[in-house]
Amino acid sequence: MSNAKCCVVVGILLAALGGGAVAQSVAVKLPETPLLPASFGKWKTTTPNANANYPVLLANVNKAALEEDNPQRSAVGDYTRAGRTVHIEAVQFADKTGAYSAFTLIEQPAMHVSKDLGDNAAVGSGAVLFAVGSTVVLVNGVDASDIASLKLLAEAMPKPVGNKGIAPLLPTFVPEKELVAGSVRYALGPATYSAQGGVLPAQSLGWDKSAEALTAKFNDKRGQETLTILLYPTPAIAGNFTRLVEGETTGLGPSFASAKVRREGELVMLANGTFSPDEAQKMIENIHLRQEVTFDKDVPPEFHAEVQKTFSLLQAIALLIAVTGGTAVMLGLILGFGRASLRVLQGKPAAAEPEFLSLHLAPQNAAPRVGPEDA
Repeated sequence: MSNAKCCVVVGILLAALGGGAVAQSVAVKLPETPLLPASFGKWKTTTPNANANYPVLLANVNKAALEEDNPQRSAVGDYTRAGRTVHIEAVQFADKTGAYSAFTLIEQPAMHVSKDLGDNAAVGSGAVLFAVGSTVVLVNGVDASDIASLKLLAEAMPKPVGNKGIAPLLPTFVPEKELVAGSVRYALGPATYSAQGGVLPAQSLGWDKSAEALTAKFNDKRGQETLTILLYPTPAIAGNFTRLVEGETTGLGPSFASAKVRREGELVMLANGTFSPDEAQKMIENIHLRQEVTFDKDVPPEFHAEVQKTFSLLQAIALLIAVTGGTAVMLGLILGFGRASLRVLQGKPAAAEPEFLSLHLAPQNAAPRVGPEDA
Protein backbone atom coordinates (compact mmCIF):
# COMPACT_ATOMS: atom_id res chain seq x y z
CA MET A 1 0.00 0.00 0.00
CA SER A 2 2.84 2.35 0.86
CA ASN A 3 4.62 1.54 -2.42
CA ALA A 4 1.45 2.44 -4.33
CA LYS A 5 1.17 5.74 -2.51
CA CYS A 6 4.79 6.55 -3.28
CA CYS A 7 4.24 5.84 -6.97
CA VAL A 8 1.21 8.10 -7.00
CA VAL A 9 3.15 10.93 -5.37
CA VAL A 10 6.04 10.50 -7.82
CA GLY A 11 3.64 10.54 -10.77
CA ILE A 12 1.95 13.73 -9.58
CA LEU A 13 5.31 15.43 -9.06
CA LEU A 14 6.59 14.46 -12.51
CA ALA A 15 3.36 15.65 -14.10
CA ALA A 16 3.62 18.98 -12.31
CA LEU A 17 7.27 19.47 -13.24
CA GLY A 18 6.64 18.41 -16.82
CA GLY A 19 3.65 20.73 -17.10
CA GLY A 20 5.77 23.59 -15.80
CA ALA A 21 8.48 22.91 -18.38
CA VAL A 22 5.92 22.80 -21.15
CA ALA A 23 4.41 26.06 -19.96
CA GLN A 24 7.84 27.68 -20.13
CA SER A 25 8.25 26.64 -23.78
CA VAL A 26 4.89 28.01 -24.95
CA ALA A 27 5.31 31.40 -26.67
CA VAL A 28 2.57 33.82 -25.73
CA LYS A 29 1.85 36.38 -28.47
CA LEU A 30 1.01 39.70 -26.91
CA PRO A 31 -1.37 42.07 -28.70
CA GLU A 32 0.28 44.71 -30.86
CA THR A 33 0.58 48.23 -29.51
CA PRO A 34 -1.81 50.60 -31.34
CA LEU A 35 -0.03 52.35 -34.19
CA LEU A 36 -1.37 55.77 -33.17
CA PRO A 37 -1.42 56.71 -29.46
CA ALA A 38 -4.51 57.96 -27.65
CA SER A 39 -2.65 61.23 -27.05
CA PHE A 40 0.77 62.79 -27.42
CA GLY A 41 1.72 65.89 -25.48
CA LYS A 42 -1.32 68.16 -25.36
CA TRP A 43 -2.90 66.60 -28.45
CA LYS A 44 -5.91 64.41 -27.58
CA THR A 45 -8.04 62.21 -29.82
CA THR A 46 -11.30 63.67 -31.06
CA THR A 47 -14.19 62.81 -33.36
CA PRO A 48 -13.15 62.85 -37.06
CA ASN A 49 -14.46 65.70 -39.20
CA ALA A 50 -16.08 64.12 -42.25
CA ASN A 51 -16.32 67.46 -44.11
CA ALA A 52 -12.65 68.43 -43.75
CA ASN A 53 -10.64 69.02 -46.94
CA TYR A 54 -6.96 68.16 -46.57
CA PRO A 55 -4.21 69.04 -49.09
CA VAL A 56 -2.46 65.65 -48.97
CA LEU A 57 -4.04 62.27 -48.21
CA LEU A 58 -2.61 58.77 -48.29
CA ALA A 59 -5.87 57.67 -49.87
CA ASN A 60 -4.80 59.52 -53.02
CA VAL A 61 -1.40 57.79 -53.28
CA ASN A 62 -0.81 55.26 -56.06
CA LYS A 63 -2.03 52.02 -54.46
CA ALA A 64 0.01 49.67 -56.66
CA ALA A 65 3.16 51.61 -55.84
CA LEU A 66 2.43 51.65 -52.12
CA GLU A 67 1.88 47.86 -52.13
CA GLU A 68 5.40 47.36 -53.49
CA ASP A 69 6.73 48.78 -50.23
CA ASN A 70 5.05 45.97 -48.24
CA PRO A 71 2.71 47.81 -45.83
CA GLN A 72 1.76 45.84 -42.69
CA ARG A 73 -0.92 47.92 -40.94
CA SER A 74 -2.32 51.44 -40.88
CA ALA A 75 -4.23 53.78 -38.61
CA VAL A 76 -6.12 57.08 -38.94
CA GLY A 77 -7.08 59.53 -36.22
CA ASP A 78 -8.01 63.13 -35.49
CA TYR A 79 -6.46 65.04 -32.58
CA THR A 80 -7.35 68.35 -30.98
CA ARG A 81 -5.43 70.92 -28.93
CA ALA A 82 -6.52 74.41 -27.90
CA GLY A 83 -9.34 74.44 -30.44
CA ARG A 84 -7.20 73.18 -33.36
CA THR A 85 -7.77 69.81 -35.01
CA VAL A 86 -5.27 67.79 -37.02
CA HIS A 87 -5.80 64.68 -39.13
CA ILE A 88 -3.13 61.97 -38.85
CA GLU A 89 -2.56 58.93 -41.08
CA ALA A 90 0.13 56.34 -40.30
CA VAL A 91 1.30 53.26 -42.21
CA GLN A 92 3.76 50.73 -40.82
CA PHE A 93 5.87 48.80 -43.35
CA ALA A 94 7.83 45.58 -43.07
CA ASP A 95 11.15 47.40 -42.71
CA LYS A 96 12.87 50.75 -42.86
CA THR A 97 13.65 50.30 -46.57
CA GLY A 98 9.97 50.06 -47.49
CA ALA A 99 9.15 53.05 -45.29
CA TYR A 100 11.75 55.22 -47.01
CA SER A 101 10.49 54.23 -50.45
CA ALA A 102 6.92 55.11 -49.41
CA PHE A 103 8.10 58.42 -47.93
CA THR A 104 9.69 59.47 -51.24
CA LEU A 105 6.54 58.33 -53.05
CA ILE A 106 4.22 60.45 -50.87
CA GLU A 107 6.51 63.50 -50.65
CA GLN A 108 5.21 66.42 -52.69
CA PRO A 109 7.44 68.69 -54.86
CA ALA A 110 6.18 71.78 -52.99
CA MET A 111 7.34 70.41 -49.63
CA HIS A 112 10.70 71.40 -48.19
CA VAL A 113 13.02 69.04 -46.35
CA SER A 114 13.28 69.18 -42.55
CA LYS A 115 15.91 67.43 -40.43
CA ASP A 116 14.18 68.10 -37.11
CA LEU A 117 11.65 65.26 -37.13
CA GLY A 118 12.08 61.48 -37.37
CA ASP A 119 14.48 59.91 -39.85
CA ASN A 120 13.13 61.89 -42.81
CA ALA A 121 10.66 64.76 -42.90
CA ALA A 122 9.08 67.12 -45.41
CA VAL A 123 6.97 70.17 -44.56
CA GLY A 124 4.34 71.58 -46.88
CA SER A 125 1.56 74.12 -46.74
CA GLY A 126 -0.77 72.69 -44.11
CA ALA A 127 0.83 69.22 -43.95
CA VAL A 128 3.89 67.50 -42.47
CA LEU A 129 5.16 64.14 -43.69
CA PHE A 130 7.76 62.18 -41.77
CA ALA A 131 9.20 58.66 -41.54
CA VAL A 132 10.51 57.12 -38.34
CA GLY A 133 11.73 53.53 -38.23
CA SER A 134 9.44 51.47 -40.45
CA THR A 135 6.46 53.86 -40.17
CA VAL A 136 5.39 56.77 -42.36
CA VAL A 137 3.16 59.45 -40.81
CA LEU A 138 1.21 62.18 -42.61
CA VAL A 139 -0.21 65.01 -40.47
CA ASN A 140 -2.69 67.44 -42.03
CA GLY A 141 -3.58 70.75 -40.42
CA VAL A 142 -0.06 71.64 -39.21
CA ASP A 143 2.98 73.56 -40.42
CA ALA A 144 6.64 74.00 -39.51
CA SER A 145 5.76 75.66 -36.18
CA ASP A 146 4.17 72.39 -34.99
CA ILE A 147 7.23 70.19 -35.54
CA ALA A 148 8.27 70.43 -31.88
CA SER A 149 4.94 68.99 -30.72
CA LEU A 150 5.07 66.25 -33.37
CA LYS A 151 8.35 64.93 -31.96
CA LEU A 152 6.34 63.28 -29.18
CA LEU A 153 4.30 61.48 -31.83
CA ALA A 154 7.49 60.32 -33.57
CA GLU A 155 8.78 58.93 -30.28
CA ALA A 156 5.58 56.90 -29.86
CA MET A 157 6.01 55.09 -33.20
CA PRO A 158 7.15 51.42 -33.07
CA LYS A 159 10.89 50.89 -33.49
CA PRO A 160 12.06 48.04 -35.78
CA VAL A 161 14.92 45.81 -34.62
CA GLY A 162 17.59 43.80 -36.42
CA ASN A 163 17.69 43.88 -40.21
CA LYS A 164 14.28 45.57 -40.34
CA GLY A 165 15.79 48.72 -38.86
CA ILE A 166 18.59 49.06 -41.43
CA ALA A 167 18.28 52.09 -43.70
CA PRO A 168 18.65 51.59 -47.49
CA LEU A 169 22.13 51.97 -48.93
CA LEU A 170 21.41 53.80 -52.20
CA PRO A 171 20.59 57.25 -50.73
CA THR A 172 24.09 57.39 -49.23
CA PHE A 173 25.62 57.54 -52.74
CA VAL A 174 23.83 60.74 -53.80
CA PRO A 175 26.19 63.74 -54.09
CA GLU A 176 25.05 66.69 -51.97
CA LYS A 177 26.52 69.44 -54.15
CA GLU A 178 23.81 71.21 -56.19
CA LEU A 179 21.24 68.55 -55.24
CA VAL A 180 17.66 69.81 -55.60
CA ALA A 181 16.19 69.50 -52.10
CA GLY A 182 13.41 66.95 -51.89
CA SER A 183 14.17 65.46 -55.33
CA VAL A 184 15.50 62.09 -54.16
CA ARG A 185 13.16 59.23 -55.05
CA TYR A 186 13.73 55.59 -54.06
CA ALA A 187 11.83 52.68 -55.66
CA LEU A 188 11.55 48.94 -55.02
CA GLY A 189 9.30 48.12 -57.98
CA PRO A 190 8.10 49.29 -61.40
CA ALA A 191 4.89 50.96 -60.18
CA THR A 192 6.80 53.07 -57.67
CA TYR A 193 9.52 53.94 -60.19
CA SER A 194 6.96 55.06 -62.76
CA ALA A 195 4.90 57.03 -60.21
CA GLN A 196 8.07 58.83 -59.07
CA GLY A 197 8.91 59.94 -62.62
CA GLY A 198 11.80 57.57 -63.41
CA VAL A 199 13.51 58.34 -66.75
CA LEU A 200 13.99 54.71 -67.88
CA PRO A 201 11.32 52.21 -68.99
CA ALA A 202 10.22 50.79 -65.62
CA GLN A 203 9.48 47.23 -66.72
CA SER A 204 12.98 46.66 -68.14
CA LEU A 205 15.02 47.24 -64.98
CA GLY A 206 14.93 43.72 -63.55
CA TRP A 207 12.78 44.06 -60.47
CA ASP A 208 12.48 40.27 -60.33
CA LYS A 209 16.25 40.28 -59.65
CA SER A 210 15.72 42.35 -56.45
CA ALA A 211 16.65 45.62 -58.14
CA GLU A 212 16.52 48.93 -56.29
CA ALA A 213 16.42 52.31 -58.03
CA LEU A 214 17.14 55.86 -56.94
CA THR A 215 16.54 59.08 -58.88
CA ALA A 216 17.82 62.53 -57.91
CA LYS A 217 17.89 65.91 -59.66
CA PHE A 218 20.66 68.50 -59.80
CA ASN A 219 20.41 72.11 -60.87
CA ASP A 220 23.24 74.63 -61.25
CA LYS A 221 24.87 76.94 -63.82
CA ARG A 222 25.70 73.92 -65.96
CA GLY A 223 21.99 73.22 -66.38
CA GLN A 224 19.73 70.44 -65.07
CA GLU A 225 20.75 66.80 -64.70
CA THR A 226 19.00 63.65 -63.51
CA LEU A 227 21.03 60.99 -61.74
CA THR A 228 19.75 57.40 -61.73
CA ILE A 229 21.44 54.74 -59.59
CA LEU A 230 20.43 51.09 -59.83
CA LEU A 231 21.52 48.46 -57.33
CA TYR A 232 21.57 44.70 -58.07
CA PRO A 233 22.49 41.69 -55.90
CA THR A 234 25.65 40.75 -57.85
CA PRO A 235 28.11 42.41 -60.26
CA ALA A 236 27.17 39.90 -62.98
CA ILE A 237 23.50 40.93 -62.90
CA ALA A 238 24.54 44.59 -62.81
CA GLY A 239 26.69 44.02 -65.90
CA ASN A 240 23.77 42.58 -67.85
CA PHE A 241 21.56 45.55 -67.04
CA THR A 242 24.34 48.04 -67.80
CA ARG A 243 24.21 46.95 -71.43
CA LEU A 244 20.42 47.14 -71.34
CA VAL A 245 20.47 50.70 -69.94
CA GLU A 246 22.98 51.75 -72.58
CA GLY A 247 20.63 50.46 -75.24
CA GLU A 248 17.60 52.15 -73.67
CA THR A 249 19.22 55.61 -73.74
CA THR A 250 19.12 55.71 -77.54
CA GLY A 251 15.93 57.23 -78.86
CA LEU A 252 14.61 58.47 -75.49
CA GLY A 253 14.82 62.17 -76.37
CA PRO A 254 17.21 65.14 -76.37
CA SER A 255 18.01 64.82 -72.66
CA PHE A 256 19.80 61.54 -73.41
CA ALA A 257 22.01 62.96 -76.17
CA SER A 258 24.86 63.49 -73.72
CA ALA A 259 23.84 60.71 -71.29
CA LYS A 260 26.60 58.69 -69.65
CA VAL A 261 26.37 55.20 -68.16
CA ARG A 262 28.85 53.58 -65.78
CA ARG A 263 28.95 50.40 -63.70
CA GLU A 264 30.90 49.75 -60.53
CA GLY A 265 30.36 46.43 -58.80
CA GLU A 266 26.65 46.05 -58.09
CA LEU A 267 25.87 49.67 -59.05
CA VAL A 268 24.69 50.93 -62.44
CA MET A 269 24.73 54.74 -62.80
CA LEU A 270 23.14 56.95 -65.44
CA ALA A 271 23.43 60.74 -65.78
CA ASN A 272 21.23 62.49 -68.33
CA GLY A 273 20.06 66.07 -68.88
CA THR A 274 21.63 69.28 -70.08
CA PHE A 275 25.09 68.81 -68.56
CA SER A 276 27.90 68.42 -71.07
CA PRO A 277 29.12 64.84 -71.67
CA ASP A 278 32.27 65.57 -69.65
CA GLU A 279 30.31 66.96 -66.69
CA ALA A 280 27.87 64.06 -66.79
CA GLN A 281 30.78 61.61 -66.83
CA LYS A 282 32.43 63.42 -63.94
CA MET A 283 29.24 63.15 -61.87
CA ILE A 284 29.02 59.37 -62.11
CA GLU A 285 32.81 58.88 -61.84
CA ASN A 286 32.70 60.40 -58.34
CA ILE A 287 30.26 57.76 -57.04
CA HIS A 288 32.02 54.73 -55.59
CA LEU A 289 30.79 51.55 -53.97
CA ARG A 290 32.11 51.19 -50.45
CA GLN A 291 34.48 48.25 -50.27
CA GLU A 292 33.29 47.11 -46.86
CA VAL A 293 29.74 46.55 -48.11
CA THR A 294 28.94 43.06 -49.45
CA PHE A 295 25.69 41.84 -50.95
CA ASP A 296 26.34 38.10 -51.15
CA LYS A 297 25.88 37.73 -47.39
CA ASP A 298 23.12 38.64 -45.02
CA VAL A 299 23.70 41.87 -43.15
CA PRO A 300 24.36 40.93 -39.49
CA PRO A 301 21.65 41.98 -37.03
CA GLU A 302 22.21 44.83 -34.63
CA PHE A 303 24.36 44.15 -31.60
CA HIS A 304 21.58 44.47 -29.07
CA ALA A 305 19.59 41.80 -30.91
CA GLU A 306 22.54 39.38 -30.59
CA VAL A 307 22.82 40.18 -26.88
CA GLN A 308 19.11 39.46 -26.45
CA LYS A 309 19.49 36.08 -28.20
CA THR A 310 22.47 35.15 -25.99
CA PHE A 311 20.59 36.17 -22.86
CA SER A 312 17.56 34.10 -23.89
CA LEU A 313 19.76 31.07 -24.52
CA LEU A 314 21.49 31.37 -21.14
CA GLN A 315 18.13 31.86 -19.47
CA ALA A 316 16.78 28.69 -21.08
CA ILE A 317 19.87 26.72 -20.03
CA ALA A 318 19.57 27.96 -16.44
CA LEU A 319 15.88 27.03 -16.39
CA LEU A 320 16.64 23.54 -17.71
CA ILE A 321 19.34 23.01 -15.07
CA ALA A 322 17.04 24.20 -12.30
CA VAL A 323 14.14 21.97 -13.41
CA THR A 324 16.40 18.90 -13.89
CA GLY A 325 18.22 19.42 -10.58
CA GLY A 326 14.99 20.06 -8.70
CA THR A 327 13.42 16.94 -10.16
CA ALA A 328 16.42 14.80 -9.14
CA VAL A 329 16.38 16.15 -5.56
CA MET A 330 12.63 15.65 -5.18
CA LEU A 331 12.80 12.11 -6.56
CA GLY A 332 15.67 11.29 -4.17
CA LEU A 333 13.72 12.61 -1.19
CA ILE A 334 10.50 10.86 -2.18
CA LEU A 335 12.12 7.50 -2.85
CA GLY A 336 14.31 7.71 0.27
CA PHE A 337 11.51 8.67 2.66
CA GLY A 338 9.15 6.25 0.96
CA ARG A 339 11.50 3.31 1.46
CA ALA A 340 12.16 4.31 5.08
CA SER A 341 8.41 4.58 5.77
CA LEU A 342 7.83 1.17 4.22
CA ARG A 343 10.50 -0.42 6.48
CA VAL A 344 8.96 1.19 9.57
CA LEU A 345 5.53 -0.23 8.64
CA GLN A 346 7.17 -3.67 8.32
CA GLY A 347 8.64 -3.36 11.84
CA LYS A 348 12.21 -2.94 10.67
CA PRO A 349 14.69 -0.14 11.47
CA ALA A 350 14.23 2.83 9.13
CA ALA A 351 17.92 3.51 8.49
CA ALA A 352 19.60 0.07 8.53
CA GLU A 353 19.17 -3.17 6.68
CA PRO A 354 22.27 -5.32 7.27
CA GLU A 355 20.93 -8.30 5.36
CA PHE A 356 20.55 -6.05 2.35
CA LEU A 357 23.45 -3.66 2.72
CA SER A 358 26.14 -6.13 3.80
CA LEU A 359 28.56 -7.21 1.12
CA HIS A 360 29.90 -10.16 3.23
CA LEU A 361 33.47 -9.05 2.96
CA ALA A 362 34.50 -10.64 6.32
CA PRO A 363 37.02 -13.54 5.95
CA GLN A 364 35.32 -16.94 5.58
CA ASN A 365 38.38 -19.02 6.60
CA ALA A 366 40.85 -18.69 9.43
CA ALA A 367 43.87 -16.58 8.67
CA PRO A 368 46.93 -18.66 7.79
CA ARG A 369 49.69 -18.87 10.38
CA VAL A 370 53.20 -18.16 9.24
CA GLY A 371 56.05 -19.79 11.34
CA PRO A 372 58.70 -22.46 11.46
CA GLU A 373 57.73 -25.86 10.09
CA ASP A 374 56.53 -28.43 12.60
CA ALA A 375 59.00 -31.22 13.38
